[in-house]
Amino acid sequence: MNDPTTDRHWAAAALPKAAPAIATTTVLALARIWNANGAEHSVGNAALMTALSLGAAAAGVAAGNATGDSVLVGTAFAASGALAFAGVAGYADGLPLPLLLWSLATAGAYGLAARYWRRDRRDTVAHERQTSERREEYAHIERVETLRATTQIEVARTGAAYADQLAQALVTRATLPGFDPKALEAAGLPEIPQGDR
Repeated sequence: MNDPTTDRHWAAAALPKAAPAIATTTVLALARIWNANGAEHSVGNAALMTALSLGAAAAGVAAGNATGDSVLVGTAFAASGALAFAGVAGYADGLPLPLLLWSLATAGAYGLAARYWRRDRRDTVAHERQTSERREEYAHIERVETLRATTQIEVARTGAAYADQLAQALVTRATLPGFDPKALEAAGLPEIPQGDR
């Protein structure tokens, strides 16, 4: 009935909070590697990243209109932003502009993620509350049923002890002189079988 308690490792608890910064830092690092390998001031590479970014944004708009799935739309727009960021960071010749874009992208990613984290936290708290209420209700039902079963067992034991005492009393009385089983039957008591007399 009780769930086992598990203790999460600190890294597992911190990883979701670090994911936006890890993602934007990875894009920045890859863009700067791309810059060092010939993307700097390359119009073809800039056009490619622009086309990919616009394609991802168009996919986000299409997904929003077709399905209305906010996670899919958010993913498409995040990909569009990451591609645009990578294109600028790969095309630029210095670090100030890519670092500025990295800080803006990281802040934006945390802003969007915070919304989902709040909703997830509300859902988790609601689930925990419902689970706790169900556990309390089931524990109450279990206690009531245990009391009822214990009472039934005690009543059955008492009834069996009474029946045993009555049978012993009838057997003892049958051995007394002047015992008349017909008088007992006339009084409404059940007939004593012949084998017990």
